[in-house]
Amino acid sequence: MSRMLFPNIAVYHQEWLDVGDGHQLYIEQSGNPNGIAVVYLHGGPGGGSSKNHRRYFDPEKYRIILFDQRGCGRSKPSPSLSHNTPPHLVSDLEAIRKHLSISHWLIAGGSWGTTLALLYGIQYPEVILGFILRGIFLGTKAEYDWLYKPHGAASFFPEYYREFKEQISELSDVNTLQTYYDVLTGNNEIAAIAASKAWCLWELRLSTIEHSPVDIQADDYPHRALCMAKISSHYFVNKCFIEEGLILASIDKISTIPAIILHGRYDMVCPLRSADLLVKNWPAAQLQILPNAGHSGFESQTIDGFCKATDTMANFIAEQSVSK
Repeated sequence: MSRMLFPNIAVYHQEWLDVGDGHQLYIEQSGNPNGIAVVYLHGGPGGGSSKNHRRYFDPEKYRIILFDQRGCGRSKPSPSLSHNTPPHLVSDLEAIRKHLSISHWLIAGGSWGTTLALLYGIQYPEVILGFILRGIFLGTKAEYDWLYKPHGAASFFPEYYREFKEQISELSDVNTLQTYYDVLTGNNEIAAIAASKAWCLWELRLSTIEHSPVDIQADDYPHRALCMAKISSHYFVNKCFIEEGLILASIDKISTIPAIILHGRYDMVCPLRSADLLVKNWPAAQLQILPNAGHSGFESQTIDGFCKATDTMANFIAEQSVSK
C-alpha cells in the first residue's frame, strides 16, 4: 500500500537564531522533543521550508527540525545575497545543531538540500546518524547546462524554454543564466519580480509529472519566487562556489554512513545520472529509483518512498542504539 504524508502537526517551538553577518535563521521544531533528531534541508537555493516537510516524519519517533537557509523564506533579511555561500550555509547548520544541543542527527533533504547535506556531511561526518536524500544535485557544470542551455531539459520542453528565454530576449540571447542574474540583482524591481516569476515557472513546469505543488496565486508567492530566483541565480552564475567534482572527490569522508537515496526516473530538473554516480562511489548508500516520478518532493511515489525511508531509518537507528 502506498504511503501518504503523516498528518499535519503543530510546531512546538520556533525562533530566529543570529548567526552573524547580519543574518537570523528561522528555525522550528515539531514532533517528539525526545525523539531522533532530524533536520530537513530545503531546495533552491533559496526555496524555503514548507509545513509539509514536517509530514515526512513520524512525529512520535522524530524530533523534526526545519529551518529557512540564510537569505530566504522567514529568515532575516530575505532575500539576501550577502555572505551567502555554501561555507556559510554549512556553518549555519552546525550552529543550529550546537544551539539545539544535539549530539547526533539524521540529515534529510531534497534537490539543492542534497548538495548542502553532502557538503555538511563531508565536513562534519562524526555527528551524522544517516542521510535520506531526494533528487540529487552535485553542483556541477553539466547540471547547470542541463537546466539553462538549449540542449538539455529544453529539448523536452521547447515551448516552455522559449517562454523562459523570451522574458530576457531583448537583453541578451547569449548567456541566459547570467542575464537572468543581472536582471534579478538590478535596480529595476518590476523587471526583477517578472524575471523571478518566469524563473520559477520554468522550474515548476519541469518538476512534476503529476500536478504543481505550489500555489502561484498565494499571497506570499512573489516573495518566495524572488528569493528562489535571486539566490539560485547567485549560486549558479558562481558555479555554486564549489570546485568542480568536489563532492564525488570527497565522498570517502562519509562512505560508511548509511544513506537512502530517492530519485525520480523522470526527474527533468536533476537528471538521474547524478544519483547513479553518487551511489557508485558511496558503499553505504542505497539508490531507490522511483519509476513514475519526477523532481517534486510531493508526487505520490516520492511521498511513499520518503515516508517509508524515514520509518526504515528510524528502525535502523533504534537498533544501532540498542546494540551499542
